[in-house]
Amino acid sequence: MTTTLITGANKGIGYETARRLVAAGHTVYVGARDAERGRRAAEQLGARFVLLDVTDDATVDAAAKTVEADGGLDVLINNAGIETRAEGNAVPTAETVTADQMRNTFETNVFGVVRVLHAFLPLLQRSAAPVVVNVSSGLASLAHLSDPDHPAHFYPGIAYPTSKTAVNMLTVQYAKAFPALRINSVEPGFTKTDLNGNTGIQTVEEGAEIIVRMAQIGPDGPTGGFFDVNGPLPW
Repeated sequence: MTTTLITGANKGIGYETARRLVAAGHTVYVGARDAERGRRAAEQLGARFVLLDVTDDATVDAAAKTVEADGGLDVLINNAGIETRAEGNAVPTAETVTADQMRNTFETNVFGVVRVLHAFLPLLQRSAAPVVVNVSSGLASLAHLSDPDHPAHFYPGIAYPTSKTAVNMLTVQYAKAFPALRINSVEPGFTKTDLNGNTGIQTVEEGAEIIVRMAQIGPDGPTGGFFDVNGPLPW
């Protein structure tokens, strides 16, 4: 049976991804920094809960030990992420963004991914078909945001897209370093979740589709790529 860990899985796209993978037969760990919410989500899903705050070394290391003791890991989904918003759900722009806002966003979205990968790579390397899915964003595409004719061009924020572009680079570099693993970035689409103040236009079911799909690729699947539901995306 395939064992999967999803960070930030107690709500939103992470929760829906967990639901879908449980239904597909995976043993799923719901990683969450809030123990009460995480346990409740796991119970509702028929999954396992593991306390995991991607910004905290101690909880990440403890989670890795728990998963290892239970038998190991085949699929890691780095889903936990934040988008800094100001008063009125406004996105900090180039004019207003601060270094502290950038640092806070990177702590979860970038350093969190590295922290979790560092802790769980030894387990993944023991799997017969290890997979890593890094939840990125279409806003990470330099090609799209620099194209005046692309819908993403309008987005004025700095911290969130910069952090997700960094996640894409992590995907490329880790995929090169670990060719036996299938490591990819995915773009769920503009989904209605707490991350964006529920301003998205997609459902969580639609947003989870590409994550679920890439979590189930085999050893002959792609690696080091950036995908949405329609296929590869430009960097």
